[in-house]
Amino acid sequence: MKLWKRLIPLTLAMTLLAGCAQGAAGSNGSESLGLDEIYVDQVALGEVLIEDEAVALAGAPAVNNMLLPVASGKAVKENTRVTIDYSNTQDGYVMVNFTGTTKTRLKVQVIGPATTYTYNLNVGEWTTFPLSDGNGDYTVSVLENTTGSKYAQVLAAKFKVSLADEFAPFLRPNQYVNYAVAANTIAKAKELAGGETDHLKLVEIIYNYVVNNFTYDKQLAATVKSGYLPVLDNVLAAKKGICFDYAGLMTGMLRSLGVPCKLVVGYAGTAYHAWISVWSAETGWVDGAIYFDGSVWQRMDPTFASSSKGSEAIMQYIGDGKNYSVKYVY
Repeated sequence: MKLWKRLIPLTLAMTLLAGCAQGAAGSNGSESLGLDEIYVDQVALGEVLIEDEAVALAGAPAVNNMLLPVASGKAVKENTRVTIDYSNTQDGYVMVNFTGTTKTRLKVQVIGPATTYTYNLNVGEWTTFPLSDGNGDYTVSVLENTTGSKYAQVLAAKFKVSLADEFAPFLRPNQYVNYAVAANTIAKAKELAGGETDHLKLVEIIYNYVVNNFTYDKQLAATVKSGYLPVLDNVLAAKKGICFDYAGLMTGMLRSLGVPCKLVVGYAGTAYHAWISVWSAETGWVDGAIYFDGSVWQRMDPTFASSSKGSEAIMQYIGDGKNYSVKYVY
């Protein structure tokens, strides 16, 4: 085969990768974020410096299918402005409610044993954050913007986590995978599943539905700003989205069916990207893979597989774990 014919699929792959890396501006569109480390470990004058996150394009789990988080009030740290509820850390989550008033931006930092996660926080509503690092010591801090990229701490809570099982953080809804308010997504997942209960079969069913029915939203990729979160029912209705939407929708659908699933954010090559990792009793955690043709496991990357229509070159790229590096797991 001539060289140029072999290069066409690879060129397509690189084009898609570039698309996933676009749109990493600040919330007001005035900042431009690179793909380097975006959280700066620096404290000045009692303030924390936080730059906006770029947008991303063992036994059976002892839990039920629909597991909605709740602020139980049994273990709470609070002041007049904010409440941190860590009553259910064994189930893999913590909840925060900013009850005060502010016109400035709010952040929540979840510092686990190995990783620091930084999230946006809205005023006046409970928001759920996963304890993705598993067992160990955590600090959860609520931070309020003071000037530029500097944030002051409003409240912090420290606690030790001992999960009921390793799946707890990856079955429930959270800020990034909020299937609790996605009735149409839950209904569609149930419809597609039918009477199937095997985890790998369910993964294959949901994966094939997304890959064969959704298209990559190039316009959104070019304009998306920091703080973007997938709204699962909107993605389902539009049948298009960016990497983050594909992965978020699949994760929400699978979790609603009781299948442990991680939404993974990291790099595909040099592009900031999102994909998923699933669990089954036969395989344990399959780090970003799905059974494609009855004999070969490939990395589970619904964005690239859908956009390329499953070209051989793209599948080879997806299947090579050296092309992917994990930064965060939600």
